[in-house]
Amino acid sequence: MFANRRQKTGMFNYDSFLKNKLRELKDAGSYRYFLEVNKSAQHFPHFHYLNNEGVQRSGVNWCSNDYLCMSTREEVIAKLGFVTHRSGTGSSGTRNISGTTIYHKELEKTLAEWHKKEAALLFNGAYAANVTALQTLARNISGLIFISDERNHASIIEGMRGCKNPKMIFRHNDMDHLREILSSLPAEQPKLVVFESVYSITGTVAPIKEIIELTKEYNALTYVDEVHAVGLYGETGAGLFEKESLEHEIDILNGTLSKAVGVFGGYIAASATVIDFIRSFGSGFIFTTSLPPAVCSAANKSIQLIREEREERQVFHQNVLLLRKTLKEYGVKYTPNDSHITSVPVGDANRCREVAHELLQKQSIYLQPINYPTVPVGEECLRIVITARHQPKHINHLAYSLNKILNARPVIKYNEANV
Repeated sequence: MFANRRQKTGMFNYDSFLKNKLRELKDAGSYRYFLEVNKSAQHFPHFHYLNNEGVQRSGVNWCSNDYLCMSTREEVIAKLGFVTHRSGTGSSGTRNISGTTIYHKELEKTLAEWHKKEAALLFNGAYAANVTALQTLARNISGLIFISDERNHASIIEGMRGCKNPKMIFRHNDMDHLREILSSLPAEQPKLVVFESVYSITGTVAPIKEIIELTKEYNALTYVDEVHAVGLYGETGAGLFEKESLEHEIDILNGTLSKAVGVFGGYIAASATVIDFIRSFGSGFIFTTSLPPAVCSAANKSIQLIREEREERQVFHQNVLLLRKTLKEYGVKYTPNDSHITSVPVGDANRCREVAHELLQKQSIYLQPINYPTVPVGEECLRIVITARHQPKHINHLAYSLNKILNARPVIKYNEANV
């Protein structure tokens, strides 16, 4: 009940409205529950949790985005601790008011060099970076139109919704449709094509070379979300644009420090002019307390290790191949793609939740059900996130358990191309 509010007849009942909405979410099987995941840096991917009887148990985490397990690296942890003792736990201000340190500036320099851009700008998350960057550009470039892939992340959608600019949506990775849209617009109209390099649920990879060619032909700016590619692809792990030697061709790149880098935060990398513009006009940047100095220092150390080392990245990709080979051997269907993301289609929210619950309680396997609104209704799935620390025995146990549970009540296929 809301505080100090007497409900009279005929008045809007806030409490009832919110409870009804939550009930609808639960009835649809899309209500989200928090599982307490107590991670151990020394024993990852193992973690501790409480089962239905309140007994502490150990499980294997198949949901973590800590792809390269950099959050557990001693060098990264040591750097975090050292700078925390030196500078304290927080930045104590916005970037414009006492919240910029040498650690912020060093990290932004590293990010710009990594992505072969003139400059970079830190945010407290990649979500905030997307929303702020997109809205800042749209609100200040008169007549700018968004041209967005239909599968784009919620942060991109939120960024576009937060301004009055027109939007056109092209079918997922459909270059003919993108050309059709671009060719229909006046040459003088400002355009921003927004897409992801690796899509977070389906794992599909954008045809980035074709997108770049089209946008250059029609004088459109490009904005890519590389959060699921940073750290994993390319000679130094800078992402798919590095892998394809197209770093200089993308206008604005969004990345994260919270996944493969294993720390916290997000950023954009672009020309010095674009970065200065968003720094100067982006309210989501201007009025937010900056990242703690220790976080910046730890992220910088992690990126240094990722750029210099290849082994963890190689092990990670070998694990992806082994996972898919083992799933096939056990008859577990997954949605094929050219990335590392492996999704097992279920096609029903309640069934998806039931399977995940049974995996955890009976097999000590933590797989998070992916339901609406993250995916459209009917495309519910279990997304498997493998890391460099998963062992063949973990992979074998996962495939065996999925086969056992899903075959007890067959999976509902939503994609006939499933492997």
